[in-house]
Amino acid sequence: MVVTSINEARTFSNISATTAAFGLKGGLYAVTAKGTWGGGNITLQRLAFDATTYVTCLTAITADGYATVSLPAGTYKLAVTIATAVYVDIVAIAAG
Repeated sequence: MVVTSINEARTFSNISATTAAFGLKGGLYAVTAKGTWGGGNITLQRLAFDATTYVTCLTAITADGYATVSLPAGTYKLAVTIATAVYVDIVAIAAG
């Protein structure tokens, strides 16, 4: 059984462009997003094994909301399309 640290989190404040890459340890995560969507979206993407291509690993978020997603350890980024004033937190949900 995998035990996830409850204090792992990544937060992004007032973004309107794709983020720099960041690492996640893997496990179950909660993603909360709020923004000015204007027909845009954000997608959580994971760096593929080729170390070049990012692939979508969470359905595009197009409105204020919350989702959970099970992720492997890896390198991720948030791709932002059109949306502005986006606030996102990605927080590990403790398992034990």
